[in-house]
Amino acid sequence: MREEDKGQYEEMEKALLVGVDIGEEPDFDGAMEELKNLAQSCLMQVTGIITQKLDRANKALYVGTGKVVEVKEYAAQCEADVVIFDNGLTPSQLTNLQKELGMPVMDRTALILDIFSLRAKTREAKLQVETARLQYLLPRLAGMHEALTRQGGASGSKSSKGAGEKKLELDRRRIEQRISELRRELEDVSRERETQRKKRQNSPVPQVSLVGYTNAGKSTLMNAVLNNCDGEESKKVLEKDMLFATLETSVRNIDMGNNRPFLLADTVGFINKLPHGLVKAFRSTLEEVRGADLLLHVVDFSDEHYKQQMKVTEDTLQELDAGDIRVIYVYNKADLCMDGLPKVQNNGIYMSAGCNIGVTELLNMITDILYAGNSTVNYLIPYADGGAASYLMEHGSVISQDYIENGIRLVVNCTQRDKDKYKGYIVEE
Repeated sequence: MREEDKGQYEEMEKALLVGVDIGEEPDFDGAMEELKNLAQSCLMQVTGIITQKLDRANKALYVGTGKVVEVKEYAAQCEADVVIFDNGLTPSQLTNLQKELGMPVMDRTALILDIFSLRAKTREAKLQVETARLQYLLPRLAGMHEALTRQGGASGSKSSKGAGEKKLELDRRRIEQRISELRRELEDVSRERETQRKKRQNSPVPQVSLVGYTNAGKSTLMNAVLNNCDGEESKKVLEKDMLFATLETSVRNIDMGNNRPFLLADTVGFINKLPHGLVKAFRSTLEEVRGADLLLHVVDFSDEHYKQQMKVTEDTLQELDAGDIRVIYVYNKADLCMDGLPKVQNNGIYMSAGCNIGVTELLNMITDILYAGNSTVNYLIPYADGGAASYLMEHGSVISQDYIENGIRLVVNCTQRDKDKYKGYIVEE
């Protein structure tokens, strides 16, 4: 570790992780490793991990009563600042655990919400995260009261109710009021996004969306595609080996110079047990996926749990009503575990975006699918309608063009929509 990083590492909040194996998780050790990665993504130093195997979770404390004592002792020993549990805790479990342990307690949902809070950059993302966080806090106020950050008292609250009204009820009212305000703001932002989405859908340019488990390499793939096209640095997106490195949807126009362009959207990654409140809050952002003509399901093929991660992504797509859109499976990071790349198989490709292996082959797959319905058409367009000729030359693949006495003769490979649009100018060969 570099000396300049050492001090920062020592100042990190220290976390003790606690997991309960009740047989519901197909790979419990993998789930705990993911929890560790989530904590590190939240800028925490993991100082210890405690696990317990139970037939079912303890209703009052989630773990057994003896294990609570062990957790408390170990937390003191490793100087933990917070204890993080691997699953969602009920409001009563959270309250009881904080009383027994005498220190802050978080569950997996709260941890993911904290990560989203750290990563949110745009106004929309910040509104979405705050909405999800407050909806999570509302039923847990009693257990999280000391940790709750309040934003000032309501005007006239003391004079109207006096000291008899509980502070808890005031906080509940304040949160409910703030959620209502956030929803109104999000509706305004959603309308703006919907307007932008409709403009893209009305465009002849097809749309492709990157989807997949968090940290599978979607942003790396987006940048690799841009490098293979125009390479403009300003168009590139944040690329980092970290869970939920980006939350915002980025849309880029991809044009390889063959008159077969498409729009490529990079979306927020999915994860196992993604809080429902987050899916709901980010629905307007994720609906970019629903309008796609093609999905690129990016998979970290080097991860031994990639099949479970694929299922999580597919389940989330079903929840978003995007499960029926055509898919190319992009088995990324395949260079770490196999030779002979790139390898195209049916509706999938084994490649490495980070090493720029298979990007060209993937682009060819995308355009072949998007433009599979194209056909070669002969047009004779009068000089008086030069706009039609310009459109077809810009949006189609021109095979030949001749300027003859009564107009422009074009042989163009174009979409069915453009063929129908200018069917009045079609002539026999």
